[in-house]
Amino acid sequence: MDSVLWVVALGAVAAGFVQGLSGFGFGMVAMSFWAWSLEPRLAAVLTVCGALTGQLVAAATVRRGFDRVRLLPFVLGGLAGMPLGVAVLPRLDMDAFKLVLGTVLVLWCPAMLVAKQLPRITRGGRVADALVGLAGGVMGGLGGFTGVLPTLWCTLRGMDKDVQRAIIQNFNLAMLLVTFVTYLATGLVTRESLPLLAIVVPAMLLPTLLGTRLYRGISEARFRQIVLGMLTLSGVAMLVASVPTLVGRPG
Repeated sequence: MDSVLWVVALGAVAAGFVQGLSGFGFGMVAMSFWAWSLEPRLAAVLTVCGALTGQLVAAATVRRGFDRVRLLPFVLGGLAGMPLGVAVLPRLDMDAFKLVLGTVLVLWCPAMLVAKQLPRITRGGRVADALVGLAGGVMGGLGGFTGVLPTLWCTLRGMDKDVQRAIIQNFNLAMLLVTFVTYLATGLVTRESLPLLAIVVPAMLLPTLLGTRLYRGISEARFRQIVLGMLTLSGVAMLVASVPTLVGRPG
């Protein structure tokens, strides 16, 4: 049991720092620690609680770039999309979905990293932003991939790092809040999970604050590298999780 507590604490420390620095990524980092030693539903509860806590801390400490008008279409779309994702989930081949999405991220994001100039999307306005938020909400309902498409979209929009972070940070905050309330309402947050939650929350606080402090000093180019690098790692994690299962299926 002691080893599990250490794994939970280390996962929270690493994930908190990454989320503080980039504004997202808690779940991907935490699950790289917790998926091997925790039951999936318990790991999901800890991840959502930790990510929600980190977003609350980051939202209180990094306020530059916040624009309610630009954020609203993403959030409204995301709230509409999340129930659709939950409804589709029982009918979806999740491993095939991870394979496709992971492949796109692994191929596309490194190409964007090495490109001298990113393609910039200027059309579509708030309607396009809302549709991307809708897609993010659907993917959140499917398995917690809420921030992937909105993050990529904001990068292609050419937003500066403060505006992009404010949108992704607060979009994820809204989606995570809805998810955690749903977990509470459906009984996924059990009495047995409370001791581990009591480890996750304090363990991640200082690393999250350290990450937000470092964020303030990084350049636009460095922030773009961090974001695209995180998205690439997300794609790798999806491939690692899905390919062995798909290969091992009977023909």
